[in-house]
Amino acid sequence: MSAPLLEVRDLHVSIEGKEILKGISLTLEKGQVHALMGPNGSGKSTLSNTLMGHLKYQVTQGQILYKGEDLTALKTDARARAGIFLAFQYPTAIPGVSVANFLRTAMKARFGEKYDPKEFRKQMKASMADLGVDENFATRAVNDGFSGGEKKRHEILQLSLLKPELALLDETDSGLDIDALRTVAEGINRLRGPDLGVLLITHYQRILNYIQPDVVHVFIDGKIIQSGGKELAQELELKGYVPYETAKPIQKETVKQ
Repeated sequence: MSAPLLEVRDLHVSIEGKEILKGISLTLEKGQVHALMGPNGSGKSTLSNTLMGHLKYQVTQGQILYKGEDLTALKTDARARAGIFLAFQYPTAIPGVSVANFLRTAMKARFGEKYDPKEFRKQMKASMADLGVDENFATRAVNDGFSGGEKKRHEILQLSLLKPELALLDETDSGLDIDALRTVAEGINRLRGPDLGVLLITHYQRILNYIQPDVVHVFIDGKIIQSGGKELAQELELKGYVPYETAKPIQKETVKQ
């Protein structure tokens, strides 16, 4: 039996001596979508940045296993080349670097010798068409002057071309209007399949109207308080997070698909 795509074991993480994650455990298999839902300031982005290897976040206890291999000491670029992708809540602008050049460089780093430059533009155009992105987008500077919807479309375009095995989507729905949210969600659903695992981080249920999760985790104060199916997200929409704020954290996730 193969190892899970992602296994987080009793993860504790601190920033400048302050503990933010207080014993996170979860298992995500290939083909699954897990939604991590919690209020602002609960530590959701800390988890995504830690999984990606951000140096600011210090793992003080626990393990992060990716396909059975311990990632804890692996640098961010090595994690990305291994097939882990992080879509940022607030994507950074890179003036002077075109989208096409950025994507070409990223694909070359990801695929190495397997990267085919002759196929690049064909693949990029096809992915842009799928996302409803104008071809002129490729000549614009990365995220420079982009609307919120354009920034998120660009991240899903990266996801499409880089073909990761694990996608960490940190509040991809943040700042999107209804039409942009639907477009981005449709893009994620098109990429969804047996070879991709997704950890979708959000504090709103609305994106889950378009992307149906296999597992939902309630995340409060650096801990997973409860795990369940898609109906848990609907319960959160009705009751909010307050009823969970005094609940004891679970020791491990209770739902596996």
